[in-house]
Amino acid sequence: MGWLSRLFRREGKGVRMTSYDLLAEVLGGVLAKSGVHVTAATAIQCTAVLACARVIANGLAQVPFKLYRADGRTRMEASAHPLFSLVAHGPNEYQTSFEFRHMLGLHLSLTGNAFVWLNRVGDRIVEMLPYQPGSVTVTRNGWEVTYDLSTKDGKRVRVPAEDMWHLRWLSWDGVCGLDGVRQAREAIGLALATEEHGARLFKNGARMSGLLTTEINLTQEQRKELREAWQSAHGGNENAFKTAILGGGMKWFPLVSPNDQAQFLETRRHQVEEVCRAFGVLPIMVGHYDKASTYASAEQMFLQHGVHTLGPWYACIEQSGTQKLLTPEERAKGYYLRFNANGLMRGAARDRAEFYTRLYGVGALSPNDIRELEDMNPYEGGDEYRVPLNMVEPGSAPERTEGSDGKA
Repeated sequence: MGWLSRLFRREGKGVRMTSYDLLAEVLGGVLAKSGVHVTAATAIQCTAVLACARVIANGLAQVPFKLYRADGRTRMEASAHPLFSLVAHGPNEYQTSFEFRHMLGLHLSLTGNAFVWLNRVGDRIVEMLPYQPGSVTVTRNGWEVTYDLSTKDGKRVRVPAEDMWHLRWLSWDGVCGLDGVRQAREAIGLALATEEHGARLFKNGARMSGLLTTEINLTQEQRKELREAWQSAHGGNENAFKTAILGGGMKWFPLVSPNDQAQFLETRRHQVEEVCRAFGVLPIMVGHYDKASTYASAEQMFLQHGVHTLGPWYACIEQSGTQKLLTPEERAKGYYLRFNANGLMRGAARDRAEFYTRLYGVGALSPNDIRELEDMNPYEGGDEYRVPLNMVEPGSAPERTEGSDGKA
């Protein structure tokens, strides 16, 4: 049995599926048409990919993520539940909640999968430990799924599905998420190729490659010596702009087009947009600005980022966590996980003040509710919900005043 057959061996009626990272490590990555091997490790060296992954990870980590309980129309933090501290403060002794979700966002955005081992004592989750996607092998037999962890000491640990929180992004088969880097390998490969081109260009002193020609017949040894002498005298940044003296009827012919003719900068800018399109991130969020955009349009783009980019990510993790971390009985009692996206308003004091004012004006927030959101202490009497004088409680009859019935 060959190594490739062993890699994808069948066990009974089940099919053993290795993660893409493991395959990329064995084969050296997926070769894009640009000639660049694209893996999660090489893709993140592309600034556009790094920025997109960082934007998604930041959005998942910077807002509060807590366990709530719904009792009718009442919503409250379930701080007494053992899971509350794990998701709100830290899932293990090594990571904060921010670091944990930051890591999950990076794994999900680049590989489409994130794996968290649920350490239980009895039926209670006491610790959540994330594992790199490349260290987890997913085995599916029908709809029964198991996970094999590869530890750093070379051991393999079989983990049943109930003890693995497997988060997946876009999925074709419902078991594993699609690898984002692999799906966008052509756009990422071209972006990496243009970066390498620019780096090599300036390494050679911004000089194009070309031919030294002469009518004199040269031996193989003479050609080698001439090439080495030319490279030593004119190659690299330290030799840039030196004067070249050609003798013996030699002439220089460039072999490639100058960067302005090859639209080098235009290609680099376009690849930023292509990578952003693949990751579903607005270019303005990675520092790629449109000269035609204004402050008003940029403000709408930031709002669109929260709604159309981060919104689906929030829903994905909320629903996955509620289903996997809570028992059916707990879900029936109203427990659920939720991101508080109001945390995104922290950086805009004016918008935050207007938001509070509007909700306070219709009685949706009390003064103490607002103070709690701002991490301020409550004050006595601040729990009252107030409405304008021209508004009354729903269902109540308006007060009749003198002359309201048409009589003096």
